[in-house]
Amino acid sequence: MSNILEVSNLNVSYGGIKAVKEISFAVPKGQVVTLIGANGAGKSSTLRSIVGLVHPESGSIRFDGNELAGLPTDQIVSKGITLVPEGRRVFPDLTVLENLKIGAYMRRDSLEEDLNWVHELFPRLQERSWQLAGTLSGGEQQMLAIGRALMSRPELIMMDEPSLGLAPIVVQGVFDIIREINKQGVTILLVEQNANMALKAADLGYVMETGRITLSGTGKELAENEEVKAAYLGKAKK
Repeated sequence: MSNILEVSNLNVSYGGIKAVKEISFAVPKGQVVTLIGANGAGKSSTLRSIVGLVHPESGSIRFDGNELAGLPTDQIVSKGITLVPEGRRVFPDLTVLENLKIGAYMRRDSLEEDLNWVHELFPRLQERSWQLAGTLSGGEQQMLAIGRALMSRPELIMMDEPSLGLAPIVVQGVFDIIREINKQGVTILLVEQNANMALKAADLGYVMETGRITLSGTGKELAENEEVKAAYLGKAKK
């Protein structure tokens, strides 16, 4: 299976403090891949560097064989990558429909087919097309953030903490949608503190600690790893 994304020897710093230290990993095309780890492990910094919001200090980021490091965000998005940011970041004073159309701001073709797809995935967004995004519930705003990202027709969608602050029943719905999006051909790179849900959804996973990748394996392998159980799944080592 070919890799859609390959990160090699990536270093990211903020004001002299290294957030990401020489990490290397790959995302196979068509799979769900997760990065798990505690707060401050470097997960979000990794996603932000891939999409060009942070410029890496050094290292390589290759998407479909093309180097991304150093490119501006709009060029990276145009190549087929998009990010659902932590905290959802919807535009509260715009309607649901306006938020969705912003996700397609670089496109010049018809949006009807993709709007229909997003509405099939999230019927509630269609029901609330003319409602201001700031009046939606947290779960609805997360649906909108994911839908907005899908409007750019990405090959790879990256999600940063999609379950953060949501009720458990809503979290389950978000992960059901993640699986459905993946079934429809979109590769997913998922950053999650809810390691249990992330590893259940993932084909492949990486554990990050203090800016480094310390473990990797299939989602099932990591879920059964005693170190991972103790640190992230709330299960004591035997």
